[in-house]
Amino acid sequence: MKSRLLPLLLSAAVAAATATLNTAYANGEAVLMKESFKPGTIVVRTRERALYYVTGAGQALRYPVGVGRSGKQWSGRAYITGKYIYPSWVPPSEVRRDKPNLPSLIPGGSPHNPMGVAAMTLSGGEYAIHGTNQRSSIGHLVSYGCIRMFNEDIQDLYQRVSIGTQVVVQ
Repeated sequence: MKSRLLPLLLSAAVAAATATLNTAYANGEAVLMKESFKPGTIVVRTRERALYYVTGAGQALRYPVGVGRSGKQWSGRAYITGKYIYPSWVPPSEVRRDKPNLPSLIPGGSPHNPMGVAAMTLSGGEYAIHGTNQRSSIGHLVSYGCIRMFNEDIQDLYQRVSIGTQVVVQ
């Protein structure tokens, strides 16, 4: 009996581990933070490819993200200036220079729209925190400076923040 049970248990453990690796967090992972930020602040750690939503003193929800590729990263403070569900996307001039075949507008809801299901624009430029239809891009240096999240995660974060929320990119 034991010899038949062990392979089944190992198979179930491998399946559970694989499922965990392939799913979005959808509600963030509760973690402790050493730094002190005001609750409600979003902190993006580019090097970690992680976004933290501060929930209390030394506590946050952590989400995996895709960040700016080499030479496209930025750091500093910004604020959420707009919130959009299924936003249309107009490629910024820098993106159009690199990819001249892109259409001038990609409608919201299109599988080719890099903004995914939701976006929150940031003050001071053409950047946003947004979803993505390219799940494999999360955890990598992929964007022109925007912060990409799994669609499930941007939906969760979108509900937690409001216009004026402070964003700190490190």
